[in-house]
Amino acid sequence: MTLTELEEKVPALKEYTKTMPPEIRSRCTVRTHAAGSIIHQKDMELNYFGIVATGENRVINEFENGNVYMIEGNKAIDFIGEVTILAGMPRTSVTIEAVTDNVVAYISRKDAERWLSEDMNILRLTAGHTAFKLYRSSYTNGAKLFYPPSYLLLDYLVRYGRQNGMESTRPPKSVTVGRTRQMLQEEIGVNVKTLNRTIRQLKEEGFFNICKGKLSFTREQYRMAMDWLESAKDK
Repeated sequence: MTLTELEEKVPALKEYTKTMPPEIRSRCTVRTHAAGSIIHQKDMELNYFGIVATGENRVINEFENGNVYMIEGNKAIDFIGEVTILAGMPRTSVTIEAVTDNVVAYISRKDAERWLSEDMNILRLTAGHTAFKLYRSSYTNGAKLFYPPSYLLLDYLVRYGRQNGMESTRPPKSVTVGRTRQMLQEEIGVNVKTLNRTIRQLKEEGFFNICKGKLSFTREQYRMAMDWLESAKDK
């Protein structure tokens, strides 16, 4: 697939590529990362810059003791390598894993640095994305230290529901969280035993159902979780 073909498939991408210099565009390649694959690994030398046209990925930090910390989840349209490039660092600071199939338009780091230095449009978009991620993480930073597991899980479900249309004018009847227990553990930041115990407890209280091993909740359960979170904040 060429960049032009990808733009036709994903019209929103044109806002990001409309000012790409022709010679850089001619060197652009399109690649698909299958769900579950690693897009880039922590501490690898970064030689490219990517624009994620479709798909969802998650940013994780891996430690030498084997523990994995989930930093954030991102949906297209997004960037790959922008933080490393804007920071002027040679190597990546995180691992990015594809949650669903990711289709990414790639250019070399050299081309990206030139484009970012010459074009205010792409610089504004990448800087805005980076600032939004920092704002989002700063807004919730510390919650895992001070809130109980029940709060963390319900807060996660509410945010997941919001991202998947529960606040839209025509919300879905139900939303199923497409995450394994291992992924939930990493994203919420609690150990497996605590997570499983919390899931059992909240399921018994009616906050969600279990469908083929995945957490699923209706709009009524979504509202119930929101009310619980609001009351918990006042305690």
